[in-house]
Amino acid sequence: MKGWGIDADPQNDPTYPIKKRTNEEHEGYAWDRPVQQETDVEILKSVERPNLTAVFGTAAPPHGVAGKIREYAFKYSESSYGRWLPLMLADRVGVVEGIIDDFTKGHIPNVAAELGWPGEWKYNKKGFIIKIAVAAAVTAVAVSVLSSNKDKED
Repeated sequence: MKGWGIDADPQNDPTYPIKKRTNEEHEGYAWDRPVQQETDVEILKSVERPNLTAVFGTAAPPHGVAGKIREYAFKYSESSYGRWLPLMLADRVGVVEGIIDDFTKGHIPNVAAELGWPGEWKYNKKGFIIKIAVAAAVTAVAVSVLSSNKDKED
């Protein structure tokens, strides 16, 4: 319909005259693909993407149990819970594997600092206290329930 659409009148186009309208932007990808980055570690790729992107991260290749979970997750589509739930689980397993790795190397991790507790105490004391109180209450209830179950078994 005449007058509808922001690009119907070039004087009414918010990008006019900065952007010179051409049809080049509608011709698709007309650029040369960059040289493919060398692969020296395992790269997990999406089932929706048949080839590797030109560049990718190699700093943390999949390894251990978390890596196996990630390999399993990448067999599913990016829109699937079968992809994202295992990836979240792999992140948690990776944290535990990292702590175990620290202990095997003789390093005792500073869990409080890694969780950001000093910063939270400094900038969000009320929220931090509430978080600790809730965690303590949940722990107390769990211990109470587990110990009452143990008493019933005896």
